[in-house]
Amino acid sequence: MTGKSSGDLNHHHTHLVLKYAVFSRLILISLILLWRSLLSPYDTSASINPSCLPDSESGSESGSEPAHFPRLASAIEDSIVWDSVYFVRIAQCGYEYEQTYAFLPLLPICISLLSRTVFAPLIPFIGQRAVLGMSGYVLNNFAFVLAAFYLYRLSVIILKDSEVALRASILFCLNPASIFYSSIYTESMYALCSIGGLYFLMRGSNNFATLWLALSGFARSNGVLNAGYICFQTMHRSYEAAFVRKHACAALLVLISGALRSLFIVFPFIAFQAYGYFNMCVGGIPDEMRPWCKARLPLLYNYIQSHYWGVGFLRYFQVKQIPNFVLASPILSLAFCTIIHYVKLWPGFFVSLGFWASSPNKELAASSIPLGRSAGPKSVGFPVENRSDAGQGNSLRRRKPAVGEENYVIQPSEDEATENPGFKPVTIVPFILHLVFMAATAFFVMHVQVSTRFLSASPPLYWFGSYVMASHCLSKRWGYIIWTYCAAYILLGSLLFSNFYPFT
Repeated sequence: MTGKSSGDLNHHHTHLVLKYAVFSRLILISLILLWRSLLSPYDTSASINPSCLPDSESGSESGSEPAHFPRLASAIEDSIVWDSVYFVRIAQCGYEYEQTYAFLPLLPICISLLSRTVFAPLIPFIGQRAVLGMSGYVLNNFAFVLAAFYLYRLSVIILKDSEVALRASILFCLNPASIFYSSIYTESMYALCSIGGLYFLMRGSNNFATLWLALSGFARSNGVLNAGYICFQTMHRSYEAAFVRKHACAALLVLISGALRSLFIVFPFIAFQAYGYFNMCVGGIPDEMRPWCKARLPLLYNYIQSHYWGVGFLRYFQVKQIPNFVLASPILSLAFCTIIHYVKLWPGFFVSLGFWASSPNKELAASSIPLGRSAGPKSVGFPVENRSDAGQGNSLRRRKPAVGEENYVIQPSEDEATENPGFKPVTIVPFILHLVFMAATAFFVMHVQVSTRFLSASPPLYWFGSYVMASHCLSKRWGYIIWTYCAAYILLGSLLFSNFYPFT
């Protein structure tokens, strides 16, 4: 890459990331087709499609004429398995039953829109349900490619190293939950909205960031946690305004703005709960109302997860679930190592939630830490040994930070981020705190085997994985272990999941 400007380098890396993302999706789709052709599915009920209920939102559209290409239609419909059945059914008929409200509406709405517009001419040839399934596959695979693109851009801004960002993005393209990113699941949409939102947040485009993060909460319930990034930003900006610039009015405006943005991110999930309450509880006979309707805080989502799927604190800690804990152990171990590694590097920043931490050398802690490509294989958001800047040209010049820039959001362009090798530990604090909460929830509350896909959209996992694969301090075998883990879960997942066998 010698001789290339930072802009050319970023353009080249972006092109590589897109190639890897597209190529990985083609591999996944090919594997799904291969396993479907070689093996018989464990459960053949996926193709069953009863008519929509008469009072459903799309009941009048549930019927369809016979398809002109029934074998193609059957192949697509048979691939709609596991939770994909719910998403396609909701896109076709709306929310008919109580348990369907566990699936948030962003993906079904997008599937329905795509099937009624772009792919509408295909309905006479393969039928409505097959078109809905095709729409879901196209939508999610396209969303995954965009998510990989935004992960690279976000990583460049955070890590200040395009080479590290490239490795992390390639690792994401081959992540162990890949089968879900190429199926009709919410992983791709959530990853696109959350990672894209964080990218815009780091660029300073707060309105775009808020919108994207709100959409992540419209795709998955855990999307509401992304409001924490806004809260973290607000906390630091208000502190800087009140105690550094001594401007109380500015601090108050920052707090109000942050509160409104956070509420906007949480609002889609709350609105959907209200929608479920209106459909399931309002106007019903009191004696026949569901138990959750009578609760002081009627949260439909929590009731469904607990009542239908047995989700709850420590409820999965059973001897018979040991195999599922084993299945989830690689991703949970990776999350644990990621958290421990970052916290050990900068304990003061985490203890103080990113504020000025007590340190033997505060000036060093606050200043930019040189981590560019010149820093060698440890340049993955980790401090490196002191070394001479001679011969590095202007790329290692320090610039005096503006007031408040030490705080959470640093807003350079991608090219500026590559040229400025200064990495600030405070920028990674909210990512790790988010990962801590997600990993703890996956281990103690959820069905633990879901951890593989639940944590798969967390950027720090790929940043740390990139560090492990390139570090001279660690044995190369750990890099091989990570790649083997990803490859094994891609093969195993595509084999089991596509044939309706339990996976995660």
